[in-house]
Amino acid sequence: MSASHKTSSAQVFRLMLYRRPMHPELFNLHARRTERHGDYEVESWITNYGHVVRFQYDDQLLSEVIVDRGDHLPEHGLVHAIPCIGEKDYERDADDAGIGYVTTIQTESLTENLYIATMREMEDFARETGAISHKFAAPNGTPCLTVVDTQKYRKEFHVQSYHMLGSNTTILRTQSIFEITEA
Repeated sequence: MSASHKTSSAQVFRLMLYRRPMHPELFNLHARRTERHGDYEVESWITNYGHVVRFQYDDQLLSEVIVDRGDHLPEHGLVHAIPCIGEKDYERDADDAGIGYVTTIQTESLTENLYIATMREMEDFARETGAISHKFAAPNGTPCLTVVDTQKYRKEFHVQSYHMLGSNTTILRTQSIFEITEA
């Protein structure tokens, strides 16, 4: 999705969960990190106004995508799509994949002063934790920031994302857990 969208707002963002990998050519990538821990591998990407996290365990995988609109993404392998409006929760049991998934989504409109103060705090947080991040400007010139922070555990991978959307001084937060459920 190009940064030329003049009407990016939290109302058109979606979280999309896939049972397949996503192709990098579908996105403008600004940051990328691969992490291996025990039996799983995770690849995280920061895209224009969003992110992709691919969690793979053995030959099974799930991909979490936060995207503005998402009309350009394939339907093949799509498990669930959630509009990122207000507060939402979603849980997916492991079934035959051996990977459980749970997420919470929260959007909040901030005053301009609170938005700028939160932006500074999130930049500091990204530096202190080593999270991947990307700062850019909205079409109206307001700064935007995406931060993806992760924690690795033996059978779980936790992802916190923060999308600071300058066009309307909104922050979109997600907290997701990928869990290996096989013995």
